[in-house]
Amino acid sequence: MNNGSNRTADQENCPPEPPFAIDVIRELDVYGIVLYAILTFMATVSMLVFLEECVYIYKKVPPKKKNLIIWVNGAAPVIASMSCMGMWIPRAVIVTDLTSATYFAMVVFKFLIMMLEEIGGDEAFVKRGEKRKLKISTGPCCCCCPCLPDVAITRRTLFLLKLGSFQFAILKLVFTIISLILWTNGNFSQQNMTITGASIWINPFVGILTIIGLWPVTMTFMHLRNTLQSIKIVPKYAMYQMLLIMTQLQTAIINILAMNKVIACSPPFSSPFRGYMLSQKLLILEMFIITLVNRLLYRRQYDPLPEEEPGDNENTKMVEITVSA
Repeated sequence: MNNGSNRTADQENCPPEPPFAIDVIRELDVYGIVLYAILTFMATVSMLVFLEECVYIYKKVPPKKKNLIIWVNGAAPVIASMSCMGMWIPRAVIVTDLTSATYFAMVVFKFLIMMLEEIGGDEAFVKRGEKRKLKISTGPCCCCCPCLPDVAITRRTLFLLKLGSFQFAILKLVFTIISLILWTNGNFSQQNMTITGASIWINPFVGILTIIGLWPVTMTFMHLRNTLQSIKIVPKYAMYQMLLIMTQLQTAIINILAMNKVIACSPPFSSPFRGYMLSQKLLILEMFIITLVNRLLYRRQYDPLPEEEPGDNENTKMVEITVSA
């Protein structure tokens, strides 16, 4: 009974609104100061590692790939930086979360284009399609439909692949702007799951766009994974998938638990915002690790792939059209 009474009292003492940054600082004990300092250091190191890598990529990477690789590499440092800001300024957590999600939506499209550029561009991809068709029975849309026929790779197929991921990048930006406008007016809240709340309508639609946007990337990866094996495309794709799981699935699970009071409130944080803070702290640590792994994967010499010999199978490497600058 005492535990139940204490928990009820804590719930009553937890304000519904997130605290100001100065209130968070005042509530920090020695453990909290050390934790915040370590996480801030990790976020700062992630950004510094990314900036150093940008300098290397700018000097060593062919022109057509520079922008793509910088965008893909920037996902983890940007998310870590946004999470660090959300950790220190809880009232800005909606802005930081939406910014991170929008950046990741752009990374989905950039990763697709990066794979195409690694084999030589659109022409090389279409040429490869003359020998091998594209398998469409892949996740996240059609992994349960192995009976679907493979499709021929044409310019129209390539256009549809790009469009599938590009729509996610553009529409996610549009919905982010709409969400921020509604949030400033008090109409958008992740905790408001009633039929009259904006999030109950926006979030499912963005989820559908996410699934559609991820599908072309998966199809392209499955088609090119053997061809691009020499440039470590499998671990690169694994890091891309880890970003997806941690920023989307992990965050969603923590938020659902917090909204259902599974994560207890702790003054000055209510249950939902304590869940947000837990999510931000986990993301900083995870993005720090991914940043270091990505540095090992992308900081390399970008030599052309070996030229394809007549009669080679699907494991043959394609010719690299773009030469090093």
